[in-house]
Amino acid sequence: MSLETVARQSLYRQTHARGGDLRSLADRRLLARIWRFAGRHHRMLWVFLLVSVLSAVLTVATPLLAGRVVDEITGGGTVGVVALLAAVIAAVALAEAAMSLLTRWLSSTIGEGLILDLRTAVFDHVQRMPVAFFTRTRTGALVSRLGNDVMGAQRAFSDTLSGVVSNIVTLTLTLAVMISISWQVTLVSLVLMPLFLLPARRIGSAMATLSREAAAHNATMNTQMTERFSAPGATLVKLFGDTDVESREFAVRAGRVRDIGVRTAMLQATFMNSLTLMSALALALVYGLGGALALGGQMQAGAIVSLALLLTRLYAPLTALANARVEIATALVSFERVFEVLDLVPLIRERPGAVAIPDGPVTVEFDDVHFSYPAADKVSLASLEEVTELDDRGGDEVLHGISFTAHPGQMVALVGSSGAGKSTTASLLARLYDVDSGAIRLGGADVRDATFPSLKDTVGMVTQDGHLFHESIRANLALAAPEATDAEIWEALRRARLDEVVADMPDGLDTVVGERGYRLSGGQRQRLTIARLLLAAPRVVVLDEATASLDSESEAKVQQALAEALAGRTSLVIAHRLSTIRAADLILVVEDGRIVERGTHTELLGRGGRYAELYRTQFGSERRTCGTTGPHAHLPCTAHSVDELTTCPQWEDVLSG
Repeated sequence: MSLETVARQSLYRQTHARGGDLRSLADRRLLARIWRFAGRHHRMLWVFLLVSVLSAVLTVATPLLAGRVVDEITGGGTVGVVALLAAVIAAVALAEAAMSLLTRWLSSTIGEGLILDLRTAVFDHVQRMPVAFFTRTRTGALVSRLGNDVMGAQRAFSDTLSGVVSNIVTLTLTLAVMISISWQVTLVSLVLMPLFLLPARRIGSAMATLSREAAAHNATMNTQMTERFSAPGATLVKLFGDTDVESREFAVRAGRVRDIGVRTAMLQATFMNSLTLMSALALALVYGLGGALALGGQMQAGAIVSLALLLTRLYAPLTALANARVEIATALVSFERVFEVLDLVPLIRERPGAVAIPDGPVTVEFDDVHFSYPAADKVSLASLEEVTELDDRGGDEVLHGISFTAHPGQMVALVGSSGAGKSTTASLLARLYDVDSGAIRLGGADVRDATFPSLKDTVGMVTQDGHLFHESIRANLALAAPEATDAEIWEALRRARLDEVVADMPDGLDTVVGERGYRLSGGQRQRLTIARLLLAAPRVVVLDEATASLDSESEAKVQQALAEALAGRTSLVIAHRLSTIRAADLILVVEDGRIVERGTHTELLGRGGRYAELYRTQFGSERRTCGTTGPHAHLPCTAHSVDELTTCPQWEDVLSG
């Protein structure tokens, strides 16, 4: 490897160093864990190291052979010997090329294999994390673990390990050979070493600082672009923002990155020129001192050539080893950051001996359920939230003794103020969180004792946002039923009142819905998520504000689709619009994490309690006249008492909005 190549690599690695120090090397547990993690690559690693050593040996052979050629020429040797030496030099060059290719193949195979192991391990582990983990973690920070940190850990084996081993061998052999030829010339060569290494340290450190500053500006620009280029962000800027201000802010950051780029280029050019100058001065010393010794009969001409060639092979490994500290520390930091994620214990785990939920109709039972959201240190990392310290708040109980039963085929509705605990209750049924005490049973089986597949097959959920992936309609629906045929998908779309809409799209089922489904209307997104639910065919359906953000026309279509989804199934419905749950078998009024009222629509209105109050608040703006005879004729329906409203002929009109 040439001096220039090593210098460029040295600058790059120092510039992109992630921090850390060599104290990690003293952590034998970390090193042992890294070695265990690379277990299936151990045999190839040993071969890799052996080939690296052989390559280092060949690196020293060529200068010695070149010196012998010069000695043969100046000493009156024969053409045959010179030709033989030339052939050996050619053979060594071929061997070096072959070794280089073999080393590259081994390093890439080990490195890419390690990337695969790390990425799949982190990805699989993250998928097992509870929802609380994702509500706290910044997506970009988590993705970085699968990108930058995995790549940094991979370089520990593919680049750093082999580089350290081969450079140590090369340096040792080179010094030994140089000293055996002339210790005086070798000593003079080493005198210039500080002048050679100090620029690398200083300029590398300066470039690392500039790189981090540029990375910060780039991250800010990326955030600005990501937020402004999304459909909601672009709409927000057009409605309320100032595009000129946005442009100026972006230009300032981009200009700073440009200035840093220019300064970095000049530092790199200065560093490369300094190394070239130092190398030229060192060669001048070798030729000057070596020539004087040769003229004095103390050395042969071939020895001077060998020393000059060996000198170029001496500075390269010295430069690389001088920066090995940075490379090793960076690699260890990357491993630590990857292991940090892998060491997070998922709060929601399938218990040993878990059983499937029994077949047949399902009864949903909440038995004295108490719950508090987990504290941050139980589900997250400060580095993933990109904060100095985790928020230590949490642990306050939000559900206090929730108990109710939904028999097979029944609809139970949860109503109440925002933040009362309705969505929390629904998420516990799907086991997105685990209860602190009490139990939730499906068909008599505690959800904590159920297998994950049977729980997923039993409970289906439609949320308010109707999330979709940036994929085709077919792919979004097949998420619930991977083996579903096109005929089954079209049937689900028909039942969701969406088949005609999809049929009119240019690509039909292959139409890409866009990020979060933004190419579809709100009602279409919701109906598509209902079609997905119909494909999954769960026995228990949870609807969490499934129509809260829709207009009346879209809501009507979604309600028709929901009627298909709920038919014959046990259902738990969270509703903000109370008119949508009048037919529920049981309505639960939840306030401050407690059930304060329960009963049917008529029963609750008759009691004149919290449910009736919610109705007065929600429908108080309706100003329809009664239309009946008597003392309330032609007065607004809202003028009646709640008891009178239940007997008013126009009450149904008020409820229908």
